[in-house]
Amino acid sequence: MRLRTGLDPTDIRILSAVQKHGQLSKTKLAEIVNLSATPCWARLTRLRAEGFIRGYHADIALERVVDVARVVVTVSLEHHRKSDFERFENHIRAEDAIINCVATGGGSDYVMTVVTPSLASFQELMEELLSAELGINKYMTYFATRLIKAQQPNLAKLVSPPKK
Repeated sequence: MRLRTGLDPTDIRILSAVQKHGQLSKTKLAEIVNLSATPCWARLTRLRAEGFIRGYHADIALERVVDVARVVVTVSLEHHRKSDFERFENHIRAEDAIINCVATGGGSDYVMTVVTPSLASFQELMEELLSAELGINKYMTYFATRLIKAQQPNLAKLVSPPKK
């Protein structure tokens, strides 16, 4: 695996630590990364400034807070011009209930994860998307019954050389 933009193994250890643990004190991060505090913090500051860290988030146990409808939706657009994709994607970015959306190649154009308070509110959202003239040709819904796993990929494993 080739690293982008000149990141070195120490940068990867820093990114992996904040990915796994979130915001850390200067001394705790330095301890995890095995680097003295000042240079470690300087690297973290640089990584933030260069946009490698988008933010810090809490992993809320949603099922302990509220009952929700979680739906996976595949979407195919009528046309495949750049302007059609941009219009759809800009609209999706503004929808809070759509928590994940990836463009795909193959059978569908997009796969989205939608979380709403109820199936009725999910249906309302889909009707809004259809009436917004986003060029949706068809969509398929898959109602989630249980969330088995949801996490970020292990950065350190992604960038390590493949085993022979």
